[in-house]
Amino acid sequence: MTQPSPNDPNPIAAQPDPSDSSLAPEHEQAPPSSKDAPQNSTEAPVELGYEYAAQKVRSFPQSPGVYLMKDRSGRVIYIGKAKNLRSRAGSYFLKAAAADQRIADWVGEIADIDFILCDSEVDALLSESRLIKDIQPKHNRDLKDDKSFPYLMITTREDFPRVEITREPRQKGVKLYGPFPSAGALRGAVGVLQRIFKFRTCSLDIDEREEKWKWFRPCLLASIDQCTAPCNRRISKEDYRRDIRRLMTFLEGGKVKLLREMRAEMLDASKALDFERAAVLRDEISMLERLDERGELETHAQPEVFYIDPQKGLTGLRKVLGLAQTPRVIEGVDIAHLGGGETVASLVQFIDGLPFKPGYRRFRIRDVQGIDDFRSIYEVVSRRFRRLSDDGDTFPDVLLIDGGKGQLNAALAAFRDQQIDPPTLISLAKRDEEIFRPGESKPIRLSKSAFALRLLQYVRDESHRFAQHYHHLLRNKSTFER
Repeated sequence: MTQPSPNDPNPIAAQPDPSDSSLAPEHEQAPPSSKDAPQNSTEAPVELGYEYAAQKVRSFPQSPGVYLMKDRSGRVIYIGKAKNLRSRAGSYFLKAAAADQRIADWVGEIADIDFILCDSEVDALLSESRLIKDIQPKHNRDLKDDKSFPYLMITTREDFPRVEITREPRQKGVKLYGPFPSAGALRGAVGVLQRIFKFRTCSLDIDEREEKWKWFRPCLLASIDQCTAPCNRRISKEDYRRDIRRLMTFLEGGKVKLLREMRAEMLDASKALDFERAAVLRDEISMLERLDERGELETHAQPEVFYIDPQKGLTGLRKVLGLAQTPRVIEGVDIAHLGGGETVASLVQFIDGLPFKPGYRRFRIRDVQGIDDFRSIYEVVSRRFRRLSDDGDTFPDVLLIDGGKGQLNAALAAFRDQQIDPPTLISLAKRDEEIFRPGESKPIRLSKSAFALRLLQYVRDESHRFAQHYHHLLRNKSTFER
């Protein structure tokens, strides 16, 4: 088995390619029936092609999302974002598209199209970037590089915490907000916040106990009243940290009162014919409102930013689970419910702490009616390990189930009923990030910064992402395990 290179700068980008033979079933299957047609279509599909895609896009919702253009082989050739999916994706099938030199050369390759609904335009932008980095469509020229989105970072383990904008956030001793889609808008908003909360943005290592700071000369920001100058001991540690707590409250949803006051001040300035001041307040309000235009750390993870040392993770996992040897192969299982109520399971495989693309599998749940995660886990574990056992294939060293005790017991029941000895079996509950093991009533709780926990989160999150975000790539029956 070929192993992933430990030098891969973006290991999470190892996503399944629809043409990857490793994702095909191991036994020949019948051709797809009409019920296996793409769910976005309003009628049974005709032969894939440009006209088929043009007809299909008419049924797209008028909502924010990401659209994916495919060729006849099912390979994604272009990904785009949209405020209105039907309008934006449909523009590729208008006569004007043939005259647009940016797409004229390849628009004729479109044979199918799918979409992913997003909560907002910002969500669509961040999802588009992630998908392009993962799939690398041949006609997307932008967003293929390793450039990441910026974060707002507040240090928490310093006497006088500092605030900074960064594309390389630290993982310890900081509070992070973002990612943000626009670095310019973020810088503008931070400038406004600094005038209000007067925090420092410098890189000085200020220790309250050192006398030298009494004689330090503050920077210009102190002179224009945009920083309380802790570098010159002009503010106490307690008072400064209180201001930082107010800033964090604002960033976490407590800005209604401040914005109301600013709007009232803007109105007063306008009534007094001080239009210059009113315009400044208008722009500041707009910049502060744009702070809501950001992604969530869990939903829009950027693995190229938050690097996980695989060897440290595996070594930590061996100690935590009391294993005789360091595990090499970890598999993660997650359940997803697609549009129309269809339930599928994803299985991802990590070797030596890195994603191993040929080991990825998808399972269409066949024996469960409705939504039942426990029975779905039971089914997929039974099918997966019955086949491995019958074929004499090697089991993974660790099988990770997404969920708590109930999901773990469902997987354990599958092994028991199949009369198969399980590998090391654990589950990871997302709410409190607790690790459950068979036969142990109390979960294992690790530090959030523990390498073992972060590796398990990586596997869990990758299986969830594979299930949720990539069902559109694997919708044909031939791409699912039997």
